Amino acid sequence: MIELRPYQSAAIEAIYGYFADNAGNPLIVLPTASGKSVVLAAFTARAIADWPDTRILIVTHVKELIAQNYAEMIRLWPEAPAGIYSAGLNKRDLHAQILFAGIQSIHKRAYDIQRCDLALIDECHLCPRTSDTMYRRFLGDLAIINPHLKVIGFTATPYRLDSGMLHEGEDALFTDIAYEAGVAEMIAQGYLCEVVPKRTATQLDTTGVGSRGGEFIAGQLEAAVDIAEVTASAVDEIVRHGADRGSWLVFCAGVRHAEHVRDAIRSRGYACEAILGETASAERDRVIAAFKRGTIRCLTNANVLTTGFNAPGVDLIAMLRPTKSVGLYVQMIGRGTRLANGKENCLVLDFAGNVERHGPIDRIDGRRRKKDDEEGTAPVKACPECQTIVHTSTRTCPSCGYEFPPPQPDLSRTASTSAILSSQIRPEWVSVSGVSYHRHEKPGSPPSLRVEYACGLASHREWVCFEHTGYARQKAVQWWQKRLPDRPVPRTVAEAIVLAEQLPVPVRISVRPQGRYTEITGYEFQKCSATSAAARPAASAGSIPPSRSTTPGSSSATSAPSPVRTSVIGDTA
Repeated sequence: MIELRPYQSAAIEAIYGYFADNAGNPLIVLPTASGKSVVLAAFTARAIADWPDTRILIVTHVKELIAQNYAEMIRLWPEAPAGIYSAGLNKRDLHAQILFAGIQSIHKRAYDIQRCDLALIDECHLCPRTSDTMYRRFLGDLAIINPHLKVIGFTATPYRLDSGMLHEGEDALFTDIAYEAGVAEMIAQGYLCEVVPKRTATQLDTTGVGSRGGEFIAGQLEAAVDIAEVTASAVDEIVRHGADRGSWLVFCAGVRHAEHVRDAIRSRGYACEAILGETASAERDRVIAAFKRGTIRCLTNANVLTTGFNAPGVDLIAMLRPTKSVGLYVQMIGRGTRLANGKENCLVLDFAGNVERHGPIDRIDGRRRKKDDEEGTAPVKACPECQTIVHTSTRTCPSCGYEFPPPQPDLSRTASTSAILSSQIRPEWVSVSGVSYHRHEKPGSPPSLRVEYACGLASHREWVCFEHTGYARQKAVQWWQKRLPDRPVPRTVAEAIVLAEQLPVPVRISVRPQGRYTEITGYEFQKCSATSAAARPAASAGSIPPSRSTTPGSSSATSAPSPVRTSVIGDTA
């Protein structure tokens, strides 16, 4: 039995905790390269250990992910009653108790599968809302066979370009986020590799390129960026920046563009291949294997090497593919976040303006969608010593340590959207003179606790969702346990307000610009005793009944700090 990382264990506990109180279809949000396949395997093994006759289906869309998820299951549990149903892998183990399947192969076979208790959808952001699709028809058929079917979605990007957050709005398949782990905290804890953006002199021009369905029109986009002089200039920069890096991955705007970039890199003496949708399966496997061995320095691709592509050694990503899709943007950057021996970080060369268009990958909000013809721009500067892209509020270059002249602090300014990680936007520490707690009502949602920090003439707020479910409740539990680890977590806002006078008051809080508001990112408390306990798993362990059985499915308190010894903790609740 392998040892799970803390966040992997917490994700599994969150599923159990969710189904102890709810009957919906939850989402588990884990960043690219964080080990979703391990979580899938460990959860599946535990569910069958608890209920031996449970039938579990694990569905995704590409053969590489099917093979990867199956291999992780066998590594975790060599005797697992598992099989594969995938035309691409030439496997048709239809009646396995644990079945790893490709949606294209199995979507018409629900009545051959018969009873399924748990359907785990990997890369579930690819499930459209409309009912007339392979995924929705297939899941609908499974639910007719077993009305108590439970569906759990796994993704790094819980939103779609055409419809926003996966668990919001009409016809949403999923109902809640049961657990979410952030990219920034994963990097800080050493589970993911840092990504570093550099300014490129060459910038692709999308002026005049139309949009359809919220994304650039493919043909117009490729015509706009596939220009010989622009390609030559961009490739010169890739070669210069990549001289001391081992594995380059280039995202292009189309098939011809990928071939032209490949040829330009080859002409400069580097081994390079293009992976395209039309590349034969055997040839694709051969090329990718050579790339992972290091015999091929660079791969270019057109809409292929995003989800399912696992090459930990990638330490340079070049984005020559402008996109309005936040999901595609995050998936491209995610190809460089895996850890590898000798890999210090992954350099990101953004020729396409995607970083400025979408913002830090750990602060993406899938609910904020711009009109098709809008282009986001944000304040940005480059370090004069090393050309690392940072927000204009950054004082110290994270790459070389260069000290920028100190700006006038203005926390009301618009937040950065020019850093790849929000951690590259430096927060400010402000003193707290008082704190108050209020009941906050929002139509259509359970009430929450509004916490207001008085900081001189300014005030900063956060909302703690004790009465919510899923991820919001999980964050509320963490918030409380970091303050009063020995006291039960309130179930209601009223209970929290009654107990608020017992909460320690921070001497200072760390705040960071976030749009028109500020985000509280850390706290400096008076007493170590109230804040030293590590946060326990977010969701209490419950039980997942077999899916064919029924599942249960403005006061204020204010206190002031005193000048005693302090301790600092971070908090993202």
